[in-house]
Amino acid sequence: MNALLKVQPRRLEPGAYLYIRQSSMRQVIENVESTKRQYALQGRAAALGWRDEKIVVIDSDEGESGASASWREGFQRLVSDVGIGRAGIVMGLEGSRLARNSADWHRLLEICALADTLILDEDGVYDPASFNDRLLLGLKGTMSEAELHVIKARLRGGILNKVRRGEYRCPLPTGFVYDETGEVALDPDSQVRETIAYFFETFTRIGSASQTMKVFRAEGLRFPSRLHNQKVIFQPLTLSTAIRTLNNPRYAGAYVYGRRQYRRAVDGKKLAASRTEGFGFLAREVLPPPHGYFALDSVWNAL
Repeated sequence: MNALLKVQPRRLEPGAYLYIRQSSMRQVIENVESTKRQYALQGRAAALGWRDEKIVVIDSDEGESGASASWREGFQRLVSDVGIGRAGIVMGLEGSRLARNSADWHRLLEICALADTLILDEDGVYDPASFNDRLLLGLKGTMSEAELHVIKARLRGGILNKVRRGEYRCPLPTGFVYDETGEVALDPDSQVRETIAYFFETFTRIGSASQTMKVFRAEGLRFPSRLHNQKVIFQPLTLSTAIRTLNNPRYAGAYVYGRRQYRRAVDGKKLAASRTEGFGFLAREVLPPPHGYFALDSVWNAL
């Protein structure tokens, strides 16, 4: 009854906007019940009086995190349409589907209040212009943001626990692979192994990264590089690749993690990275180094 009192005839003229989102494509594929529950909210809109042609479904943000609105085009469209008066109600399964960031959430509430737009979730219908409803919506938004923090903390704690035991599987540099038992082994491709071994032999003899690069160029040798799809390609050796290879303790057989720390912009994207010792150096003492390509002390002195 309370919901029917809030849905005045003037609010049935604009559309009913249903926003659908899950945080990752894996969730979209595996967690189909959540998707069904979100689409089912169209029936709630119809029961409240909106005609089918007035119900607008925005599902272009499937597989996107709700931590920020900067990369969510669907959410930006939703906020824009609410601001120009096209929406009489905004629907989401829960507050976390719309946003897990307090700034984005309260911006949506403010615009909905100014545009006289209702908000609906699985629990009920709210009027952001009403103090009591706005207070409850604000609390739900804060809980959604806190929930994201707790989830990240749990995942991070689990990763660091594995790191301390030397069991966390970090991406390996070119020249190493995980074998069938999950242990680190040299790449089975003899050309990759021999090229990297020759690189370190040349550096040991010459003692200069730039001169090592020049030797490779003069001899017409190409250096292996692993792409994101795990495919290895051979390309001319650059100075940055040479320095990055020499500074990687993995080539000395050391287990490392957390060598870089990223600062994040307001939109959540990575800005810059700086090297940090982190847990990589702690794990070196926990896990005895396996075989490598280079002397451990030489690599550590280069860091």
